[in-house]
Amino acid sequence: MNNRGPRHVVITGASAGIGQALARAYAAPGVTLGLVARDAARLAACAEQCRQSGAMVETAQLDVRDAAGMSAWLMAFDDAHPIDLLIANAGVASTLATTGDWEDLERTRRVFDTNFYGAMHTLLPVIDRLRGRKRGQIAIVSSLAALRGMAISPAYCASKSAIKAYGESVRPLLARDGVRLSLVFPGFVKTSMSDVFPGEKPMLWSADKAARHIRAKLAAGRAEIKFPGLLAFGMGLLPLLPAKLGDAILGRLSYVPREDR
Repeated sequence: MNNRGPRHVVITGASAGIGQALARAYAAPGVTLGLVARDAARLAACAEQCRQSGAMVETAQLDVRDAAGMSAWLMAFDDAHPIDLLIANAGVASTLATTGDWEDLERTRRVFDTNFYGAMHTLLPVIDRLRGRKRGQIAIVSSLAALRGMAISPAYCASKSAIKAYGESVRPLLARDGVRLSLVFPGFVKTSMSDVFPGEKPMLWSADKAARHIRAKLAAGRAEIKFPGLLAFGMGLLPLLPAKLGDAILGRLSYVPREDR
C-alpha cells in the first residue's frame, strides 16, 4: 500500500449492505476493485457506481461457499492486481422468530458455511501470497454478536465468534510477515439483513456511515474495529456478568425468540 491507501482491493458480499458501501468508499481513480457477490444484477449496479467514481472494477458472481471457484478467481485477480487489502465481508443471518422455531443441522451448516468457511475460502488462498510479499492487509467482518451468544440467533453468534477466535489467533502470525489483520465488529447497520431482525436495533448506523468508519480505522491500522462505541462497550460487559443476569438483560432487550401464540 502507498500513502494514498490501498490500490488493489477485494471485497466479498459487495452487492448489498456494508460490502456495497465499502466498495463505494474505496472507489477512486487509480484503484482497482475486485467485487464478489452472488446477485449478478446488484453486483453489476455496484460495479457501475464504482466505475463512475473513477475506479477500475472486476467482478465475480460467486458464492463464497464455493472454495474452488473462490480460489481460482482470487489467484487470477492477484496475478493481475497484487492485492493490498482483502475484506472478507460476505455473510448471512439466521434468527429464531418464535419459541417454536429451531436451527436444525441444515440451517446451522448453511450459516457456518457462509460466515465462517466463506471467510476461510476468501482468506486462505491469498494469505501465502501476502506473506510472501511481506505486506498487505486483511479485514474480516465479524459482529458485536460474537462477544456474547444470544438466544435469538445461536448459529449466527457462533459463526461470528469463530471468526473472532480465528482472527485473534492468526493476527500475530501474520504480523511477523508484515501482514496486518483487522477484525470488524459492527453493531446494527441499516441493511436488508438488519431489516428482518425481530429484536430491538439500538444505535442503528447507515451502511455508508459504517463503511466510512471501517475505512478510516483500517487506514489507521486498528486491530479491532467495534461500533457503535456505547453498544460495543455494553456487549463487552455482558460476558463479565453472571450468566443468568446476562440472559435476563438480553431477554429484556427482546433478544430471545418471542413466545408462540
